[in-house]
Amino acid sequence: MSRAAYLVLENGTVFEGKAFGAEKETMGELVFTTAMTGYLETLTDPSYFGQVVLHTFPLIGNYGVIRSDFETPTPALNGYIVREWCQAPSNFRSEGDLDTFLKEKGVTGICGLDTRALTRIVREYGVMNCRIQYTPEVTDEILNELKGFVITEAVEKTTISEIENFPVENAKYHVVLMDFGAKHNIGRELNKRGCNLTVVPAHTKAEEVLALNPDGIMLSNGPGDPAKNTAVIEELRKLTESKVPMFGICLGHQLLALAHGAKTEKLKYGHRGANQPVKELETGKVYITSQNHGYAVVSDSLPEDSEVSYVNGNDNTCEGVTYTSFPAFSVQFHPEAHGGPLDTSFLFDRFLKMMDDNKQ
Repeated sequence: MSRAAYLVLENGTVFEGKAFGAEKETMGELVFTTAMTGYLETLTDPSYFGQVVLHTFPLIGNYGVIRSDFETPTPALNGYIVREWCQAPSNFRSEGDLDTFLKEKGVTGICGLDTRALTRIVREYGVMNCRIQYTPEVTDEILNELKGFVITEAVEKTTISEIENFPVENAKYHVVLMDFGAKHNIGRELNKRGCNLTVVPAHTKAEEVLALNPDGIMLSNGPGDPAKNTAVIEELRKLTESKVPMFGICLGHQLLALAHGAKTEKLKYGHRGANQPVKELETGKVYITSQNHGYAVVSDSLPEDSEVSYVNGNDNTCEGVTYTSFPAFSVQFHPEAHGGPLDTSFLFDRFLKMMDDNKQ
């Protein structure tokens, strides 16, 4: 029988549930995702660093744990909230159950609470900090600690420590991927399109990147407040002067915009899920995309030599930028989405064409 567990919000609201996963108290920024599938990709996405993730879909874990679906080997999130976790997963690829996996990785979970009511609170009041504990008492000390919680060194703690290479046979391109907390499927998408891939740590100097003689530079997703990465932003500014084609995703999109003089802002509760509508301004087409971000580029802050290419269908925030003074584009959503949808995977082909044009 699971022991009682309690979710405490920084406004003092308490939800009672049951403990699962690792039984240790934890604290983090509470966010929700509306994805109906892809819980393994969510669990292993470095962009959730420092956060407690709430699933709006009620049953999680029904197809078990499948390591080949992981985006990174180890979860970076601080906690996990579900309405119900499936104790008897059924899938021919399954290698175990969710509860065992969370225990192995030291991830605190809580289940059995009203996730719909919790989601409504986040939508109304915005993202807030929370704590998972095993007693119902809420003291002033706990609330003060919650209100003071801040995610720090997010990119530093999720990037790789040294250069890694992922070659393919008969490669046509060499791409350097700057890892700000990269999902593995970005590399897979590039590899299967004939790109030798060199992954470098986030704080690699521009000169070191260019010394690798890349045909293109990929800027990955990642966690945290983009504006805090001042050293990275400066190196990206130097890279834009090299005229090497660049493609940014999520945090990479935000950092590239900051490097070119734009601004970013924190959204009320962000965009997280696999069903976010995005409109392409040039064609009027709407794509369904996977997203995971709490910040956005401020459209009005973009300089004249850059233009918004995509906007969010729900709130009209910036979802993509095309640059005209150097060969680069970026998107806020995830065209590599391993759990789907893959409506926008053609953007990788656009990147390849950009590298082709640059060679010629």
